[in-house]
Amino acid sequence: MNWTPVLDDDATTVSGRLLAALRRDIDEGVLMPGTRLPPHRDLAHRLGVGIGTVTSVYGEAARQGLLTATVGRGSFVAETMSKPGGGDGPIELSRNLPPLTFSQRRFGPTLAKLSKRSDLAQFIDYAPPAGHEAHRRSAANWLRRVSGLSDARPDRLLITTGGQQAMALTFDILCRPGDMIMTEAATYFGVRSIAQEGGYRTAGLAMDDQGLLPEALDRAAAAGARVLYTLPTLQNPTGRIMGSERRAEIAAIARKHGVWIVEDDLYSAFAIGNAPPPLAAYAPERCFYINGTSKALAPGLRTGFLILPDNDHLDRALRRIRAHVYAPSAMGALIGSQWMEDGTADEIVGEIQAEVLARGQIAAERLGSALSPPADPRCPHLWLPMPELEAERFAARAMRAGVEVTPPSAPLIDPSSISGVRLCLGMATDRAQLGVALDRVVAALDAGRTEVAATVI
Repeated sequence: MNWTPVLDDDATTVSGRLLAALRRDIDEGVLMPGTRLPPHRDLAHRLGVGIGTVTSVYGEAARQGLLTATVGRGSFVAETMSKPGGGDGPIELSRNLPPLTFSQRRFGPTLAKLSKRSDLAQFIDYAPPAGHEAHRRSAANWLRRVSGLSDARPDRLLITTGGQQAMALTFDILCRPGDMIMTEAATYFGVRSIAQEGGYRTAGLAMDDQGLLPEALDRAAAAGARVLYTLPTLQNPTGRIMGSERRAEIAAIARKHGVWIVEDDLYSAFAIGNAPPPLAAYAPERCFYINGTSKALAPGLRTGFLILPDNDHLDRALRRIRAHVYAPSAMGALIGSQWMEDGTADEIVGEIQAEVLARGQIAAERLGSALSPPADPRCPHLWLPMPELEAERFAARAMRAGVEVTPPSAPLIDPSSISGVRLCLGMATDRAQLGVALDRVVAALDAGRTEVAATVI
């Protein structure tokens, strides 16, 4: 576009007047969403100003969410604006949830179907502390399909209020205040919350492209740590998958040192056919296995599954359930069980996988080399490695541009070992909104590179 702004604002600097003119022309519709702005050199020549002035204004406009910019393509007026104080708020790439459309459209018909059941009354009474037996059987059968855990035993499986309660229950059994929980150097933020509340310490262990390094676990366990929390499949936040040989090695180290493994396998549904069996298949006698419906089906069901390694730990878990909550809620498990039994759950998983795959392809195209590709392209979260301070600055620029990313410090247990930013693909309302968000992310990344270059003398 042959845009020549009128610099008539009262700002004291040329760059301030140019930025004000750009904002005014966008607000007044002179520059429509998607409009390509003149190249830096062309606009500088037209206005009789230095090219550095135009470059700095374009960069600041991108940080404020006015523009999106991609190296080699140019600068464009942003498709939508999330204005401070506006009703829409930022586009959310911070929470790791599945697209909910596929579960939502089945929810009403499922409730109508359940309302006709002759045994419905038992599900509005208290459930047994372990959950209803039928729901436990359905969950075990489903876990065999989506996780590859062929020995998922319903008699050792508890229904919990989401995976978070399963984690809290497990650590309450295994740990006392002051005890050490080993994790990957970057991990799910929820384990930090539980550790802080319970007075436990955490130790972040070194990682490679398969996740947890065996030698790091061996050293920490030799020093006395006895509890490991790990995500071997589509590790959160990095999206890495631990190979079969690595899993066997981790299991052997756990046996050698008497380490209990708390395995979080909530993302297994996004790696069906592309991940080895869970660690619980390699060391069933030492593993507390956690899965659930929040990532694969719908978080509002609040239905988690905890498989315990032996009857002693099962009894201890049941005593704590009776003392703390008496019984799990049956409603979420009822819906989840219905979906697992009639094939709806498999349909939803397949549709979510396809949608996340498409979104991941969009992200890979936009982000290019800034992205550390996940081990499975269906992974719902992406990892952008970068230094810790740069990550914090990038997150701030993205927020100013109208995109909320996961706070960079949230997953870090050992920031000296790993740092970066996690992007979550599921919460954008559709692919178009995700594309807008990613354009702003790219602009925020490019603005960071410009800032670094400007400091070089």
